[in-house]
Amino acid sequence: MSIQASIVGLGETKMEKVSCKTTLELQGEAALNAVKDAGISMSEIDGVIVAPSLSDGFIMPSVTFCDYMNIYPKYTLAPSIGGAVGAMMVENAIHAINSGACETVLLVGGESRNNQLGRNKAIELLSSVSHPDFEAPYGTLVPGLYSLIAKRHMELYGTTERDLAKVAVAMRYHASLNPLAQFQEVISEDDVLNSKMIADPLHMLDCSPVSNGAGALIITSAERAKSLRQHPVHVIGYGEGYTHEYVTSSSDLTSSGAKQSGERAFGMAGITPSEIDVAMLYDCFTITVLMELEDLGFCEKGTSSSFVQEKGIKLGEGLPINTHGGLLSHGHSGGGSSLFHITEAVRQLRHQADNRQVENAKLACVHSNGGVMSAHGTLILARD
Repeated sequence: MSIQASIVGLGETKMEKVSCKTTLELQGEAALNAVKDAGISMSEIDGVIVAPSLSDGFIMPSVTFCDYMNIYPKYTLAPSIGGAVGAMMVENAIHAINSGACETVLLVGGESRNNQLGRNKAIELLSSVSHPDFEAPYGTLVPGLYSLIAKRHMELYGTTERDLAKVAVAMRYHASLNPLAQFQEVISEDDVLNSKMIADPLHMLDCSPVSNGAGALIITSAERAKSLRQHPVHVIGYGEGYTHEYVTSSSDLTSSGAKQSGERAFGMAGITPSEIDVAMLYDCFTITVLMELEDLGFCEKGTSSSFVQEKGIKLGEGLPINTHGGLLSHGHSGGGSSLFHITEAVRQLRHQADNRQVENAKLACVHSNGGVMSAHGTLILARD
């Protein structure tokens, strides 16, 4: 096991439907919380990576954020890769640290999406993931594109709407234990199946909401991490995988670049999926969790429904997934929301998750997905 770098600070805001704060204010709050958590000063940050915000549309998001926060880094970056940005930000921070470009990197993402855009405008802007010639002219929106994947998985492997509902129920149960989550009330499988149909077979509760909130991380060298406040969480593996941009370019709707990113991350870490104690899997829709379980190697292709039923994905079961509630119930405030999967993994490996704690958690897998199962990043995190 080779340590690439260590996560030493995390910060979050509460995820909300309505907020009086702008994107920069939310990101700033999360950043200040992360700095306090790490026990360092803002002046010690010499690298900044920011997830671009759909609601603000800043031309230079990282520079705008640094200006707002009065940070003057040696290194700054704003990778635009949708929901995959969380894992990619961590990987880029590691490269920057290992190259000597900087030593302590602040990662921040999230936005005031619902306040500044509203649901309708957000949906309109997100339609850019559709191919301008072969998809967009037919009015295809993001849920419709993911519904194609869900339908194909059902046809090939016998997956049912109730199988998808089990994922939503598990995420909501975890969110009910998280005071920062947007949705607190537990739901049943029937609640999911009786909720409004958005894009057959995806019901409203199979889809993540439009939210306001931000998260932040601080990453530094493993050597420096030894002297800081928190028990360091080490990044021991990472990988990327790409198969297509537009869904009409995909050669196989039920396979994704998560297979490649997972193989690279697990290979670098020198472990197997069976050794993972807790997983944080990108869950913009319920079908993505089933797909990622298969492509990352937690189960064979086509058997994720049986995995969820028999092994279980709730706290106390075989593989707890998204113990903060995930995008489906903790909330979805843009691509930067993938940072919340990482902050929760860090909290679990620090053993600071309170009533959501996975007993003796030592290894976590985090997966980020951008586009329509298009761009993938996988992280393996460890507690020493």
